[in-house]
This record gives sequence, C-alpha cells and structure tokens, in this order.
Amino acid sequence: MPEAAQTKRVSGRSLTVAGLAAVAIAAVVVGVGVFTRVQADQSLKTWTQAQQVPTVTLAKLGGGGEQGLTLPATIEAFNTAPIHARVSGYLKKWYVDIGSHVKTGQLLAEIDAPELDQQVVQARADLATAEAAQKLSATTAQRWAALLDKGFVPRQDADEKQGDLAVKTSAVNSARANLDRLLANQGFKRITAPFDGIVTSRSTDIGSLITVGGASDPALFTITDQHRLRIHVRVPQAQSALIRPGMPGLVSVPEYPGETFTATVVKDAGAVNAANGAVLTELQLDNADGRLKSGSYAEVSFGLKDVQTSAVSAPGTAVLYRNNGPMAALVGPDNHVRIVPIVINRDLGATVEIGAGVKPGDRLVDNPPESLADGDTVKVAAKPAAKGKS
Repeated sequence: MPEAAQTKRVSGRSLTVAGLAAVAIAAVVVGVGVFTRVQADQSLKTWTQAQQVPTVTLAKLGGGGEQGLTLPATIEAFNTAPIHARVSGYLKKWYVDIGSHVKTGQLLAEIDAPELDQQVVQARADLATAEAAQKLSATTAQRWAALLDKGFVPRQDADEKQGDLAVKTSAVNSARANLDRLLANQGFKRITAPFDGIVTSRSTDIGSLITVGGASDPALFTITDQHRLRIHVRVPQAQSALIRPGMPGLVSVPEYPGETFTATVVKDAGAVNAANGAVLTELQLDNADGRLKSGSYAEVSFGLKDVQTSAVSAPGTAVLYRNNGPMAALVGPDNHVRIVPIVINRDLGATVEIGAGVKPGDRLVDNPPESLADGDTVKVAAKPAAKGKS
C-alpha cells in the first residue's frame, strides 16, 4: 500500500477516535450537570420543607405538692371617725394636729358661735316668761277653785282657769326643752375625741367659717384607733373554702421588706362578689406598737400545708387566649401539637397556676405562635425555656 494512503487512513481513524472521545466527554459533562442540578433541587426542596416546620421551646412546669396562697390586702384601722361640727360659727382655736395621740373626751378645737349664745339668752328669757305666766295662772286657778267650793262662781269658769293653768304649764315645759336643746348645742362648741386614737387629718384652721346642715360638710378632724387593725383580703372563689376563721396569715408591707406580721382570720362576707368572683375576708392584727398604718397596701400569705394540689404553674407567656377561652399547646411524642383548653386558677403575672388541662410532665410550648394549629408538626429546640415559678 502506498505510504500516502496509509497515512491518510491513520489520520481518519484518529479523527474518529477523537470525535468519539469528545462526544463521551460532552455526555459526561451534561450528565454531571443534570445530576448536580437534580441534587441541588432536592436539597432546596428538603431545606424548604425543613423551614416550614416551626421550632418551639418548651416551658418547664412547676407546682404540685403543698399549696400556698398570697393575696393583696388593705389595712384599715379598727375604728375610724371623721369629726364634723354640730354648730355653725368660726373656729376659735384648735389644740391637736395630724399625728397627735388623743384620749377619749380630749378637747380638739373650739368654735365661736355668737348667734347660738344669743339664742340661749333668748331661750332663758322665754322660759322665765313662761314660768311667770304659769305662776299667775296657778294662783288664779287656786282662787277660783276656792270660790267654786263656796258656790260663788259657776263650775265652767273654774274649769277654764284650770285649763289655762295646764296650757301655761305646757308652755313652761316647751320653753325649758328649747333651752336644754340650745344648751346641748352650745356644748358642741367644744369638739372632743370620741375614743383613744391618733389624729390622721385636720382640715380647718383658726378663723375658718364652719357651717352645718349641708350635704358636703367637711370633717374638721379624722381620728383612727390603730391599736388593732383590720386586714381585708379578697379570696378567689376557688380557694375560699380553704380559708377558715382562726387561720393565721402572714402580713407583709413594703416599708418593712423581709419582715412579716401575724394576723388571724376572724370572719368573711359569706357571699361571692359577682363583680370580682371573690369572698371578702377579714383578718385582725394587734398593733400596739403602731408600726403598721391604716390605709396601707399589704400582702397576706396563707400557708396551706395540709392541702395538696395537682395544679401546675407555667409562664404566663405559654397561654393562648382564643375565642373559646385560654388554651395551651402541648407537644406529643410524635412532635405533633395538641391545642387543649385549660383552667387558670390564679394569674400571678409572670406565672399562672393551671388547675386543669396540663399535667406535670407534659411538654408545654412557651410563646406559641398564633398560627399554630392542632395537629401541626413542630421541632423542639434543644434548650428549654426558663422554669416557671411554683
């Protein structure tokens, strides 16, 4: 075979091999590209599906065991008396101020009432006139009775004289009663303390005009007896049966942090207030040293050591408030959510006490999104939420 033909045949075979190799390489490149794209699409789909599953945190539940009850309360004096004036006039002088300790009958202030004094003078004169007329009528009736015995005057005239004496006697009694009334009112010019206590307010001063008889007459002084105090607590209906007369309660006030005072339950209203669903309960507390003040805000804690409760406490953020009441989102073993109704015994602000719907050991979702629905799949975060207070 000629050399040129042989060379031409070798060149054609090489070109064929090269073409086939190029086609194979192109096929591999296309296959790799397609595979990579499919894998990327699958990864994107998997990532998208993973992103659609919400991640939730769980709230650790507290509670159970012994039950305690802490409620807000108000402190009131055992006796409180606003002191009003009984006579009109001008304040002549006052003798006590706020913070003064007073005794029963102690003089607080004096009122200058010249009109009342003149009325007393007039009443004395009216009584003297009535007594003079009565004396004359009595003498006349006595004389006519003697003449009647002798037959010198008719009985009708003698009876008229006796009737006039009765009228004059009634006039004397009326004048004397009027004088006694004015003298009693005159005694109210001196304002005195009705019981031992402390003056907590004074709303008058020397020279102030004092009027009585109006619907809004201001109290000149207020006196409170704080040697013993009343503590009023509104106990929720759910716990009202646990609070009984004779039970102790620990009273705490802001001005003495960390210190408590022991009071005793004495009575309750015996009815639930429809406005707040609570029973008004009264405790009493000795306050001989005067450390506690009436009108103060306080908290009362009842230690119900003999009462066991199945209620659990949880963060307030774990409660879902929907149209049909408070709800909770629980995560099951298969990471599916159950939306269940709950009963809240007490709302303590940061935490709530759940009486029904949630049990110790349940996986309760904290801060559940509003879009979370029953049956949704969720992913539980590795780190649980902070533990709720019991």
